[in-house]
Amino acid sequence: MSRVVITGMGVVTPVGRTVRDFFDALVAARSGVRPVPTALDPEGRRLVAALVDGDPATQLSGQPGARLDRGTQLALVAARNATTDAGLALDEEECERAGVYWGTGFGGATSIEESYRKLFALDGRVRPTAVVLGMSNAAAAHVSIELGLRGPILNVATACSSSASAIGEAFRAIRAGDADVAVAGGSEALVTLGNLRAWDAMQALAHADPRDPSRSCKPFSANRTGVVLGEGAAAVVLERESRARKRGATILAELAGYGNAGDARGMSQPDPDGQARAMRAALRDARIDAGDVDYLNAHGTGTLVGDEAETTAIRRAFGSDAQRLAISSTKALHGHLMGATGAAELVASVCTLRRGVLPPTAHLECVDPACDLDYVPNVARDARVEIAMSSSFGFGGMNAVLVARRYHG
Repeated sequence: MSRVVITGMGVVTPVGRTVRDFFDALVAARSGVRPVPTALDPEGRRLVAALVDGDPATQLSGQPGARLDRGTQLALVAARNATTDAGLALDEEECERAGVYWGTGFGGATSIEESYRKLFALDGRVRPTAVVLGMSNAAAAHVSIELGLRGPILNVATACSSSASAIGEAFRAIRAGDADVAVAGGSEALVTLGNLRAWDAMQALAHADPRDPSRSCKPFSANRTGVVLGEGAAAVVLERESRARKRGATILAELAGYGNAGDARGMSQPDPDGQARAMRAALRDARIDAGDVDYLNAHGTGTLVGDEAETTAIRRAFGSDAQRLAISSTKALHGHLMGATGAAELVASVCTLRRGVLPPTAHLECVDPACDLDYVPNVARDARVEIAMSSSFGFGGMNAVLVARRYHG
């Protein structure tokens, strides 16, 4: 089987539109969480979210880009940035061996909501492009079209683990010889009036911190109150190692393992056993032991049940090594990017390998006895990281875990 390496990365997030800015913000614990605009909170419930500043369409050329759903616009910017970072230039034949593997939880959420608003609240008419704008595979299709990639294409919708699963499936395809190159990642733009109300009705959203709304997401802290929704996109370029070396690419890291496991339990109740199975599967796939992992970018959404379940899962997967493992949740700063979150957190994990610094779990104000592992509280930490793991756990018990390794040729 071929080794698979990462040669390019791109992000569009609430805390940075370049990989450098994104990771600098994580290390400095700069939050992108803010009160939502009044139009998204007309009842004054003090809702918060993590939004990308500005209009991503300004980074896309021509009118077609401006007419796309916001989630697709974010996808195109991130994918383009990743291929530019990789210096990827493919001829016609190579394009037939280059794939797109993309994840999204909600698809064209903004377009779908706007269609229903027009239908039921305004003029009763729906745009003729409503279907193709709102389809969950729209982002994957447009990345393929934009970049001219005609190899395998797969859209993945596994809720919060969508982009981690997409990257994992791309990894498997290249390793098996079904593709030589893949642009893989995910995008999400679900912070709409309807979605905020739906999540609020679930009682899943974090309460706005009365002192500082930017500190509202508090993963693993005893005073955590829930999820902060975010939007964004992240992409990586994966290549067969021999191809990357032949073209003289800068290899950022090796993608070494992927684990995928289902809870088979329920739609919203996390199961530590399912999460632990995915972690152990990723370790086996990477042919490493639990003690070899230096850093874990946790799912860590900030919910009472979820963070405790994940702590239990880490203990079950890592055994005695759990106590010395450095762990952090970066969602405290960029929010929960849903379908994009696994890709963004893999990018953060690769940055830890390359820069030798662990981003902290911000706003970890109070120790929760049930979450008593080393969650790198509040302040970044210098550390040499050889192997990093990134975990993503989705509603319905869809768990995906990736392992990245510092590249040694």
